[in-house]
Amino acid sequence: MGYKNALRPDFSASILRKRRLTASPTIPASQAAAQLRRLRCLQGSQMLQILEKSLRKSLPESLKVYGTIFHMSQRNPFKLKALVDKWPDYNAVVVRPEEQNMTDNFGHYTNTYQIYSKDPWNCQEFLGISEVTNWKQHLQIRSSHSSLDEVIPNLASTKSIKVKRTQRILYMMPKTARTLVLSLLQAKNLPPEMRRPKPINEELFKHASLDITHPALVTRFWHFCGNESSQRLIERCIRTFPTACLLGPEGTPVSWMWMDQTGELRTGATVVPKHRAQGLISHLLYFHIQALDELGFPTSNHRDRANKFIQKMSESLQLVHLPCDWSQWNCVPVTLTLTPVRGKGPEDVTGGADR
Repeated sequence: MGYKNALRPDFSASILRKRRLTASPTIPASQAAAQLRRLRCLQGSQMLQILEKSLRKSLPESLKVYGTIFHMSQRNPFKLKALVDKWPDYNAVVVRPEEQNMTDNFGHYTNTYQIYSKDPWNCQEFLGISEVTNWKQHLQIRSSHSSLDEVIPNLASTKSIKVKRTQRILYMMPKTARTLVLSLLQAKNLPPEMRRPKPINEELFKHASLDITHPALVTRFWHFCGNESSQRLIERCIRTFPTACLLGPEGTPVSWMWMDQTGELRTGATVVPKHRAQGLISHLLYFHIQALDELGFPTSNHRDRANKFIQKMSESLQLVHLPCDWSQWNCVPVTLTLTPVRGKGPEDVTGGADR
């Protein structure tokens, strides 16, 4: 049995679960109260490290939450909180910002939830609690557990929420995969390291880091973004995490790479046409990942299925194609259909060469 099939329930069990999902569109008050009593907010580096160690056993499906908890247990730079439905024998983990940082009802880039569940079919009640998820706001839910695609739309339908899903191919860096994902070691022969790309003209292109003058440029080339909310997120990530860029002859970035709060690498396409097809993104990705490996950061990224060029580049560098997908659900309450934020909108945050 293949790795993906081994993770799926049999057909009859799937039917029973679907019936259970659709049979109770609303949660009885007594059940909600019981869930709320069991709800735990994990605080302190020691408890977060225990959770991190536990999530490691569920990789790669737990990747989005694992990467976030990894940085939370270091110093929690984004002031996030981790909620579990019970402890220590949890089923579901939700990582979200503190309430005081979610004051913008239209802030997709602030109202972001990372979710993992050992049994996605049985986490609907937990996700429906208002103390866990504020369904009255525009929000994004991200996960590397595809089974949530039946849970989240079903739950959203009970709360008059419009949902749009974005699905991507998920890659992990070879060293991260060999270190963390034992199931992949058993299922396939993983490359020992990334393949070094062809050299670039290093007299013409200089290595540097992004700084606080660059968020507007990065935002402008972030696909489906380009608004004030996304620019604030990018600025915060640039201030917080390691970045890399290549400066062109004019002294401005022509390619770049930054990391979000989940530990995922975000890349920017080579923006000047005359500098394209020179392997700049491959070169930058290779050397930036070497630096992140030295720091012990778990690294991953995602690619659009339609972007065959970027997929080919990822495979040429020997990135590990994971058996689970990168998924994002954009949720909009029907009572909040208008947004005051200017820009292309929050349908997709994959951006530039992320595609």
